[in-house]
Amino acid sequence: MALNIADLFEHAVDAVPEKPAVQVGDRVITFAELEAEANKLAHHLQSQGIGKGDHVGLYAKNSIEHVIALIAILKVRAVSINVNFRYVAGELEYLFDNADLVGLVHDRVYAPLVAEVAPKVPGLKTFVAVPNPLEPEDASDLSSFGGVTLEEAVEGQSDARDFGERSPDDVHIIYTGGTTGFPKGVMWRHEDFWRVLGGGIDFMTGEPLEEYDQSKKAKDGSLVTLPLSPLMHGGAQASLLMHLFAGQVTILEPKFDPVRTWELVDKHGVQMLFMTGDAMAIPLIDAYEAGGFDGQTLFAIASSAAIFSKSVKERWMKAFPNAVFTDSIGSSETGFQGTGLQDASALSTDGPVVSIPATTVVLGDDNRPLDLVKDVGRIGRTARAGHVPIGYYKDPAKSAKTFIEVDGVRYSIPGDNARIEEGNRITLLGRGSNCINTGGEKVYPEEVEQAIKAHPGVYDVLVVGLPDPKYGQAVTAVVEPRPGEQVELEELRTFLRAHLSGYKLPRALTIVPEIPRNATGKAQYPKAKELALAEHVTLPTDAGANA
Repeated sequence: MALNIADLFEHAVDAVPEKPAVQVGDRVITFAELEAEANKLAHHLQSQGIGKGDHVGLYAKNSIEHVIALIAILKVRAVSINVNFRYVAGELEYLFDNADLVGLVHDRVYAPLVAEVAPKVPGLKTFVAVPNPLEPEDASDLSSFGGVTLEEAVEGQSDARDFGERSPDDVHIIYTGGTTGFPKGVMWRHEDFWRVLGGGIDFMTGEPLEEYDQSKKAKDGSLVTLPLSPLMHGGAQASLLMHLFAGQVTILEPKFDPVRTWELVDKHGVQMLFMTGDAMAIPLIDAYEAGGFDGQTLFAIASSAAIFSKSVKERWMKAFPNAVFTDSIGSSETGFQGTGLQDASALSTDGPVVSIPATTVVLGDDNRPLDLVKDVGRIGRTARAGHVPIGYYKDPAKSAKTFIEVDGVRYSIPGDNARIEEGNRITLLGRGSNCINTGGEKVYPEEVEQAIKAHPGVYDVLVVGLPDPKYGQAVTAVVEPRPGEQVELEELRTFLRAHLSGYKLPRALTIVPEIPRNATGKAQYPKAKELALAEHVTLPTDAGANA
């Protein structure tokens, strides 16, 4: 048994070659066509010396070419590195260097940024440009860094599957913003990734699957699935792979648009919808309630990675009384940790209430598992045992803090707090650190603070997250100006755009005479949040763009 991601995909190809695999817009690619195109690109990568263990970045919006590239990288036993397409030059330089990229597949529209960053990453030699679905005619110059188009890369390449044996111990990496300010690469064995993120364990029963179980079921029929998040995020990538393994068709969109989403649901009879909490749920239900759509083919509506609040769930459940709603919890460091079927009569306002498998535990202050029967009501940190990551790429110190061994059992501890409920359930209460989750994107306050401190009018600053009905949390700056200076929100946002991605920009600003710190200078974040909340009962709408 290989239990390798590429092998699992190939099993589905062999089982249902003519079934549709991926659809973007009006373009559909079957499993056999996806296999052939991925094989050709894989042979090009091999011709460039890329193979087992080499790191290749994927810097692209959702597209069929994105999927082709992902499969091609995996086929040659290289490691795909997901790149956030919102990153600016400095962030890209850090990621490309930290991940030790030797190759990069990128949307052609990003060529100017690639040209700026590539010379600073000496090991990065191979570049393949793919069309961006939103700007397919873009012809940005690739010559300065030696890039080729996908068409040029695959010209004359074989579409044969002749890549040799693979291993379940091959490494798959998901980069996550996490809580450290800089992205970290979470290293998974292929088998472990499949078990907890690719459907290799039945999510509801906890039973492990055999290698061919998913591909055998592919012959039974096809579900139409629509994950709304970009593939640059680990959760969306896992959703895509899980459905490829099972022979299901995945509809992708390069940009989230609520009206467009409902058009796709009705046009293609979408049955399973995956979204990221209120940031997507609110505009979607607003568009649906405005009228003009049916949407009743949906029978499974799943949310993960961000808050799906009670009031919004109630609107969805009223509109889709026959659908099953689930909240799932997990992270790039743990994979799937639990899921909860949502009951309209018993929705929680504290956080998602989920049932947990035997591998998910709640740790007390001594890092030992609490008793899920005797300790009902107690709060601790969630952790997962069993199939867990190897660690963080090139970061043994952070690995030692997140991946620990207690009484001979190895745990992954993402930093989430949870309360134990009756019936083998927990309520997720939130990240125990100061990490801000805005629309599913993680923002580390200190990174934003450092950028703000470069503003000539700022003396000191703390950054906190305030509750936001749309995005879950809103990045909020608490600023102490320099004497005689004034700091305005929009001017500050304009200044920061050269330094930070759009989702990291503050959406609210509180001016204070002095930043709360203790005698040693340590930041007092709770007090800073109190100051911000006192001013911003509601957040300004004129700074509402989360991009």
